[in-house]
Formats: sequence, C-alpha cells, structure tokens
Amino acid sequence: MNIYIYDKTFDGLLTAVFDAYFRKTFPDELLSEGDALPLFYDELHTVVTDEEKAARVWRGLQKKVSSSALGCLTQSWLSELPEVGMLIFRYIRKAIDSPRSIETNFADPDVLQLAQIWKKVDGERVHLMQFVRFQKAADGTFFAAFEPQFNALPLTVHHFKDRFADQKWIIYDMKRRYGFYYDLQEVTTISFDDDSRESHLITGMLDESLMDKDEKLFQQLWKTYFKAICIKERINPRKHRQDMPVRYWKYLTEKQR
Repeated sequence: MNIYIYDKTFDGLLTAVFDAYFRKTFPDELLSEGDALPLFYDELHTVVTDEEKAARVWRGLQKKVSSSALGCLTQSWLSELPEVGMLIFRYIRKAIDSPRSIETNFADPDVLQLAQIWKKVDGERVHLMQFVRFQKAADGTFFAAFEPQFNALPLTVHHFKDRFADQKWIIYDMKRRYGFYYDLQEVTTISFDDDSRESHLITGMLDESLMDKDEKLFQQLWKTYFKAICIKERINPRKHRQDMPVRYWKYLTEKQR
C-alpha cells in the first residue's frame, strides 16, 4: 500500500497527481499530516505543494475534459468530505489516461459519485442565495450569517456582488469562521476571532445597539408579512423542512422570536 501525505489543499492534491506520475507510483490512500497511518504500508511519500506543478496538471486536464467538468472538480472539493480527495485523484488519473473524455461515463463509480457530490454542493449554493437574511448595521453595512453543510460560500460571491453592487455587505460562514466583505469596489476575505472588536458577529446576529435605526422595524414588518401569508390549514411541517432545511432557521429573520 502506498500512502501520500499532503496539506489538504486543492493545489496540494494536484501536486500529488504530478508526483505520482513523476514517481510512477500511485497512492492507495491520501492522508494529511497528523492522520493515523495504516498498520502496514509499503511506501510513504510527503507531497510538498508546488503551484507550478499544480498548474501543469490543471493545464493537462483542460485538454482532457470540458470546463464544466473542471468546475465539477473544484466545486466537489468544497464538499470537504473525507473521501473527496482520493475520489478526485482517481477521477483525474482516469481522465488523463483515457483516450476520450470520461465526464459522462456514469457507469464509472468515481464519475457517478463525483457528480452526486457536485449536485449536493450546488444545492447548498442555491440555498445560501435563497435563505440569505441581511441585517443593516448603523454604518450602512449589511451583514448575513450562515452555517452551510458544505463550504459553498465562495460559490455565491459573484451573485451577491452582482445583486447588491451598490451596498456594502458581509456574508459570513459561522461554521468555518470566515467570510467575504464587499466595500463597493472589491471583495476581500475576512475572519473574526473572539478577541476582535467584531467578536459579537460570531453569534451571527447584530446586537440591537449596532443596528440601523430602522432595521428592527423592517425585521418586525417582515415577520408580520411572513405570518400573514401563512395559511394555517395548509401548514405542512415535513414539506417546510424539506424546502427550507432546519440548519438555516437559526439566522432567518422570520424564525426569530
């Protein structure tokens, strides 16, 4: 059994592919530093992430599969599932070795599983755009928090920048403790820690003292509207949870008491 140790980054994964072809030995398992090693293995190789090697692998892939298939790879990587690294590695190896494109060969279990993961991550991207609830701060910045199942927040940045181009905003992943800030010019990655002056945002909700003077009123109007359009006789909790996953309720204005 061959083991490769890498840094759990996408560039690190592509570098592992490069190393495997260069060494002519392919890993049976991809692990990160600190992971428990199998009791028995033949070879252990530590991958040193190299952007140039990663770029060469990516350019090679561009000749083998379509841009949509490449997007599927990067989007599936954001699932952060334990097996996704090895899955993408096998997919890339098959794509490189095959004389024709493998991206629609769903009889291959790796191609099928990767397509299923992509669908889940893309569904999370759509949910983030559907269930965003911005709160307006006193300085005019709009703040929204999420706890997505997958790391899909980067996939929504273009949408929010285009949709709210005339507003300063922050979208924040509470689970992974990072987000994006748009200042009307560019989007930057941000992170709040417990000791920062923005630490109150870690709760995901603005303190009332920091809200815009009309924000509380608009929140109450939204709750009233939400309650008014609800037809009691047609309430279907199961369908409601299916269409609006419970993990999003914590940051929905209409769900706040």
